[in-house]
Amino acid sequence: MLSNLLKHNVRWADERLREDPDYFKRLSALQRPEFLWIGCSDSRVPANVITGLQPGEVFVHRNVANLVHRADVNLLSVLEYAVQALNIKHIIVCGHYGCGGIRAAIDGQRHGIIDHWLQPVRDVADNAKAELAEIDDHDLRLNRLCELTIKAQVESLSRTPIMQSAWQDGRKIKIHGWIYGLKDGLLRDLKCSAPTGAG
Repeated sequence: MLSNLLKHNVRWADERLREDPDYFKRLSALQRPEFLWIGCSDSRVPANVITGLQPGEVFVHRNVANLVHRADVNLLSVLEYAVQALNIKHIIVCGHYGCGGIRAAIDGQRHGIIDHWLQPVRDVADNAKAELAEIDDHDLRLNRLCELTIKAQVESLSRTPIMQSAWQDGRKIKIHGWIYGLKDGLLRDLKCSAPTGAG
């Protein structure tokens, strides 16, 4: 019920103030996160919760299947603000195993407008067809596609004019590709980072 959400909010705010009377005063004064998180919209993967970070410590952009469309004005606006105004140091592209968006991209069904959004996933699957065909287990094959898609997004992000300009200007920003396990709650580094000064 919506009224329960408002009641939960009041209880949460009261608890914060009891623990730290200056909590909201401090939080409202400044936002200086070092991290930009580009993650999946899946409600089971909240950036602050799974990283143990507090509000104000991570700037977040989420979309279905954590994709980096280089014509997505929403994502590009978030990226530019994070780089130019917030001076973030790290960008984390984080997907998760068992992603419904990845599954929908390759299940052979039509899902409507989301099919256009998910085309980069099908492109990754086509490029990795031989590797994926060697994986007999469907869930493991899907998980591998999740990993490959994250790596492709790190590459795509590193090629945006925003990142290219930032690196040319000497900005020390690193892009990381991570994946989250819904079954164990653990984040894994996919070792596909775009290093500072890449491009």
